Amino acid sequence: MKKGQREINLFEVSPTKNKNTVSDKVKTTDVNILLNRVRHSKKTEFKKKIIFSSLLILTISLVGFFFVI
Repeated sequence: MKKGQREINLFEVSPTKNKNTVSDKVKTTDVNILLNRVRHSKKTEFKKKIIFSSLLILTISLVGFFFVI
């Protein structure tokens, strides 16, 4: 006579079962995507620095101009 249901032992720890679940959770990333993200962030930081510097120079020059007048 065959068993209709399989018995599940919750206390049994099998390395092969754990290995399958760990291998399913491994994520891979594309290096080109990461490099593009770094390049994009560097470009945006550079643009922010240039805008801040130009606004600072403009403010100082306007204050100096109105101080002379």
